[in-house]
Amino acid sequence: MPPTQTSPSPAQARLDSGFASAFAALCLGAVAMGISPIFVRYASADVGPFASAFYRVFLALPLLYGWMRIEEAKAPQDRPRRSFPKVTILAGLAFTGDLFFWHLAILNTTVANATFFATTAPFFVVLVVWLFLKQRVSAGTVLGLVICLLGGAALIGQSLHVDPGRIRGDLFGVGTAFFFGLYFIFAGRARTIAGAARVTFESGVITSIALFFVALLLDDRVLPQTGQGIAALVAMAFISHAGGQGLLSVALGRLSPVFSSLVIFLEAVAAALFGWLLLGEALTLVQAFGGAAILAGIWVARPKPGKR
Repeated sequence: MPPTQTSPSPAQARLDSGFASAFAALCLGAVAMGISPIFVRYASADVGPFASAFYRVFLALPLLYGWMRIEEAKAPQDRPRRSFPKVTILAGLAFTGDLFFWHLAILNTTVANATFFATTAPFFVVLVVWLFLKQRVSAGTVLGLVICLLGGAALIGQSLHVDPGRIRGDLFGVGTAFFFGLYFIFAGRARTIAGAARVTFESGVITSIALFFVALLLDDRVLPQTGQGIAALVAMAFISHAGGQGLLSVALGRLSPVFSSLVIFLEAVAAALFGWLLLGEALTLVQAFGGAAILAGIWVARPKPGKR
């Protein structure tokens, strides 16, 4: 007599369904954020790097505000919602640091070096969660992170250049990773008290205010002059920020910051694919294996069914 098949309980089915939708949001968000360097390149003839970072966030705010109003109208609460709690402000400041150091890295080292050091963001997330938040990090997560790091090195490692004159820019890349890691932690905490739309909108307000003053102080070109520049900035705001960061906030409502931070590796894969498709940049066999290793590392690090 064949063994009886036990069907999953309704609660377990909801958990599995919730994980699948959150993971899909994470992947789509990574693709949306991974195309942002293409938009930055198209807009670079019109505005400086800090101005493009400002427009990326600022132009997305009306769309994010509309999403927030719709989301909260569908899920009314008995008590009034808190606007700009401390953890959301910290998320906005962390994302400001991420974009600030990312553009400094691009200016002071090669794009490949800046990208490679930025992919170490999950390492800082694991470090902060383990050392400061005293949370246990599973062996599967650590193994998946190591595989992703090796895959990231294979994906862009052949373009790395060791140059003492670029050490400063490489350190800016490490700063990018550190602040992006902090963003994952703060945004994950913010999602425990607010919806994805409110977290993305309110942290974006903080980021855009800070980047506005940075662009005024450090950029000599702030206003776009051509149709291509304006189109690239609007596309980056709607696709990479409203879409990418918004989907990331949705995922952080169900997935841990440690696992979600692996999205930075998916960004590298997406950026390589878009560079190949849109800019004609060659993809080698080693890079293809690196991308496959990243996907394998994320699969290894995924939360197990009993621990979601």
